[in-house]
Parts: sequence; C-alpha cells; structure tokens
Amino acid sequence: MTVPKAYWITTYRSISDPEKVAAYAELAGPALSAAGGTFLARGLPSYAFESGRMERTTLIEFDSVDAALAAHETPAYQEALRALGDGADRDLRIIEAAS
Repeated sequence: MTVPKAYWITTYRSISDPEKVAAYAELAGPALSAAGGTFLARGLPSYAFESGRMERTTLIEFDSVDAALAAHETPAYQEALRALGDGADRDLRIIEAAS
C-alpha cells in the first residue's frame, strides 16, 4: 500500500507586519524544505472565485500527512513561527492527497 502525499496549504488573511512575515519566510522556507517539503506554489492567486479572496497562498507537498505534521513540529519551523509572531493572520491546513 502506498501512503498518499500530503499538501500543506497556508493562506494569509491579513499581514500586519511585512518585516515579521519576511523574517518568517527566511526561516520557514529552508526549515520546511529540510523536513522534506517541496514548494509547489506561493504568491497571490491569479484568480479567486465564489467566496475566494485574493490573499497570499503557499502550497507545499510532503510525502505523507505524518511528514507534514513532523515538519510543523521541528525546532527550525517553530523558530520561524516565533519570528512571525503576530505579523499575520493565517490559515494553515494539511490535507491528504486524493487516492
């Protein structure tokens, strides 16, 4: 049996401190890559439909849900979260790929 991939999806509802977001990104990118994440997309949407909002979004692929959860708990990613602090209101979801 093959374990399905997992996708880490983050949307930024609002950014109150761009410097904190930049500090987070500088730390989070390498931390998540080192934990096995592959960045598939990041930036503003090209289009947003229905109740969609034009907010910054990040999509990262992991080998499994467990790998994505483990990446979130690494000391390096926790350091990135501390750097972000209250710099943004975000929504982070980890979903399993459809089989």
